[in-house]
Amino acid sequence: MTPVTRHRREDLAHRPRRFVFVLLDQFTMLCFASAIEALRIANRTAGRELYSWTILAEGGETATCSNGCVFKVDDDLIELDRDDTILICGGVGIKAASTKRVLNWLRREARRGSTVAGLCTAAYTMATAGLLQNKRATIHWENQDSFSEAFEDVQLTRSVFIVDGNRITTAGGTASIDLMLKIVADDHGEELANAVADTLIYSAIRTDQDTQRLSIPARIGVRHPKLSRVIQMMEANIEDPISPSLLAKEVGMSTRQLERLFRRYLSRSPKRYYMELRLSKARNLLMQTDMTVINVALACGFASPSHFSKCYRAHYETTPYRERGAHASRADLPQEE
Repeated sequence: MTPVTRHRREDLAHRPRRFVFVLLDQFTMLCFASAIEALRIANRTAGRELYSWTILAEGGETATCSNGCVFKVDDDLIELDRDDTILICGGVGIKAASTKRVLNWLRREARRGSTVAGLCTAAYTMATAGLLQNKRATIHWENQDSFSEAFEDVQLTRSVFIVDGNRITTAGGTASIDLMLKIVADDHGEELANAVADTLIYSAIRTDQDTQRLSIPARIGVRHPKLSRVIQMMEANIEDPISPSLLAKEVGMSTRQLERLFRRYLSRSPKRYYMELRLSKARNLLMQTDMTVINVALACGFASPSHFSKCYRAHYETTPYRERGAHASRADLPQEE
């Protein structure tokens, strides 16, 4: 045990560590519930109050999560103690939820030395506030493409969670459990963390070395090493697509053999599968960023907007411009009271 860890445990033995949950509009319930339940169970298992928490939201009255449930919160965005750990809970529509007031409050608290964590998509809020410059971070895999385009100064990873000094980010969902179990282990030892995991029926504790998505064989339902390797290369080379002949050569096959492999297991050609990957990324960028359609096309390996538009229409039965327009219209719809 390092001197820093020992001193922290001695300090925590005398007073509970306080977490401040900040619920952004349309936050994801699972990431919030996973984190707060892990703390509650840690207290219950230890037989004393190791952790306390308070729940804040802009306005100080209620916060609505993405499934429509409404939570009554404890307070508005108040001034905190520097020893508090801030947990920003994000979800869908994270750009709109990262309001000017939230960002200014977050910057102020960060300047005072507080540890700040972003759960689910809240890494976007932290990065917008300037809290992740030259830091390692993670975010939900659906938001990885748009995040990497918007924040080039952040070292984005695909880990379940990342702790970089006093800046913490998670991938969302049950990744909050993994983060809280690490915190409990650091604060009070592995035995307590394992007991909390047992109570949660959580048998596969992940670390910051684990990636958030299923392996390629699990995702496609096929265990074939050469097929997995080719798909891995495709996913890593969206902006500059690799020709089927070079992909085949990399795994020691002929182009015809690669063609047969894809048709046998995935019912489509390598070219078609690659195109679908590129169009999927393009759709994410259209939905989640302000990038021009031309820049989206280039980022996904299309030489011209016209070719991009033609391929997009063939796959999604709409044009990139109409897709973005429809998404913007849905986002602007008033919420029901």
